[in-house]
Amino acid sequence: MEPKHGLTWPTPANRIANLKPNAPVKDLELVVLRVYPKRLIVSTRYTGYVAAACGRDETGLVGLVLWGDQIESVVIGDVVRLNTGWCRSRDGALVVSTGKHGRLTVVSRFDAE
Repeated sequence: MEPKHGLTWPTPANRIANLKPNAPVKDLELVVLRVYPKRLIVSTRYTGYVAAACGRDETGLVGLVLWGDQIESVVIGDVVRLNTGWCRSRDGALVVSTGKHGRLTVVSRFDAE
């Protein structure tokens, strides 16, 4: 399959269509479609800001949880990679997150010029 818009997508094992609930996620790349407003969470496990987001690759859509500094570093249109994280099912939809010890990096910055 030809890459669209100059983007090369990850290997088949790292696509949204292959995600499973309650399983680790490694090297998943997706385009951020939407970032919702951040909100403050105060609990015994975590105190700080979180924001919901959603992203896609050529195989589907997935929810994305952004934690702390990730919220400010990711903008709509960015291609991000979850280097390590987790996949969960929430209300029947898949959601990925870096969790406490995972890592998210911006692979390609959206340029609106």
